[in-house]
Amino acid sequence: FVCAQDNHTLEVINLKNGQRIRSVPGFNEPKWVVYRPETGRLYVATAGDGKVTALDATTFKVTKEFQFKEKCNNLRFDMVTKELVVGVGKTFGSLGTIDTSKDEISGEIKLASFPKQFELEGNLIYVNVPEANHIAVVDRTKKAVIATWPVTEAKENVPMGFDRAQHRLFVACDPGKFVAFDTTSGKSVASLDIAEGADGVHYDLKRALIYISCGAGCIEVIKQTDADHYSKLEKIATAKDAGTSLLVPEFERLFLLVPQKDKQDAEVRVFSTES
Repeated sequence: FVCAQDNHTLEVINLKNGQRIRSVPGFNEPKWVVYRPETGRLYVATAGDGKVTALDATTFKVTKEFQFKEKCNNLRFDMVTKELVVGVGKTFGSLGTIDTSKDEISGEIKLASFPKQFELEGNLIYVNVPEANHIAVVDRTKKAVIATWPVTEAKENVPMGFDRAQHRLFVACDPGKFVAFDTTSGKSVASLDIAEGADGVHYDLKRALIYISCGAGCIEVIKQTDADHYSKLEKIATAKDAGTSLLVPEFERLFLLVPQKDKQDAEVRVFSTES
């Protein structure tokens, strides 16, 4: 399931035959989608109207809408609490929470400014807040920010990845910087120069590799020697502004979204992490 923001559609792609099988219209700048197989539901966050829309994943009919104050972006689902967390805001910032078992908005947690990508870890949420140039640490029980970790290496910290086993949070900054944080101390332990326009950071546990898709037109591959040491391994050429990506470890595939631009058609490129 792919959000086609400029086309205002949700694109449905069959990975077995590599074909687009459906285009679902009616979304106001869709930014993020979550599929829940146990309930047969899709959740789509839209920037243009500040909504999270629930759809039946078979009929693609709307079953529920959750209205927030402004732009909705990133979505994360907690399997334990059945809670959907959404990044909210353009002129302000918060994390909204949706109780999917009750089908209702269950709360909103204020941030210093609008959030970008974030990660859940038990009772904590780590949030990139680029305008404040920090990572906000949110306590879900207290429904409040309990710490902020400055990203001093560069500004515009947007995408985020996570090595949960070694408690290392990976942040990429738009001007071209990769930073690894120790979540036990809140301190950065390593940083590397990378290409500009990073929008996807993915940790491959099996290979101890980090894949960073950059709008400059490449995928940066970083080797993790140990929890505190990293080195650039390879730079794979892609396409201009192709920053959105998804790693599926079970398939050993990295999916990269290439936008329509000039003579370039919109497409999904599939990379094998085995090679």
